[in-house]
Amino acid sequence: MLARTPLKTAVLAVAATGLLLTAGCGGRGGKNRDTAYVARDVDTLYAAAKARLDSGDTENAAKLFDEVERQHPYSPWARRAQLMSAFSYYVARDYTKSIEAAQRFLSIHPGNRDAGYAYYLISLCYYEQISDVSRDQKVTRQAQDALNEVIRRFPNTPYAADARLKQDLVTDHLAGKEMDIGRFYERSGKWLAAELRFRNVIDHFQTTSHVPEALYRLVETNLALGIPEEAEKNAAVLGKNYPGSDWYQKAFKLMGRHAPNTQAA
Repeated sequence: MLARTPLKTAVLAVAATGLLLTAGCGGRGGKNRDTAYVARDVDTLYAAAKARLDSGDTENAAKLFDEVERQHPYSPWARRAQLMSAFSYYVARDYTKSIEAAQRFLSIHPGNRDAGYAYYLISLCYYEQISDVSRDQKVTRQAQDALNEVIRRFPNTPYAADARLKQDLVTDHLAGKEMDIGRFYERSGKWLAAELRFRNVIDHFQTTSHVPEALYRLVETNLALGIPEEAEKNAAVLGKNYPGSDWYQKAFKLMGRHAPNTQAA
């Protein structure tokens, strides 16, 4: 799971504060009220939710914000409460409920001025669930799609700026997964399957840190498949683009041992 960065925490916190201030905080008590259904006026209910959030009781804050929407669905507070519920669930790391709340807001208020906040929050929920490369990467792709959506819809916002930074990490993560699978196939002697994975890294993840190793692994698989000419081409690409890398040095030595009649540069 990826850690929360100061930048994204700050972006969300500032936006959330704006939502709270817009809604006001002039409720009457409710600070210690139970979150079970009790009919309350909207000011009191929203103030109780805010008090829970301020005290760090994020799960109960989210439930109280949900109550604002349930008890007062046609109030302007309901719209704000949807987003504050999504934010509270996010802080509590209940990502599924956070996404659901944000998506509900977008389905009802697609053109609202706070839509960017909702899209960004969804992307963070997916992003923070990214696991290590040894596991299934479905959520990584979901994070990539959600981050792309933020950038596409809100290109000149702080949300998009942070999303662009995270895109690079997500892309590198996906490339790492391809490398992990490729190495597994290579260890198993499935040379063609391994070659396809390494080629995918070079073709679709060209800006990542995994490309030099992918080129070297292609040299290995090409030689194992008995096509030294292809190995030579990949070694030459490696030498041209990463001449000082350890992977090129290894490729040069490998070509010298197994294909001495070719040039590895």
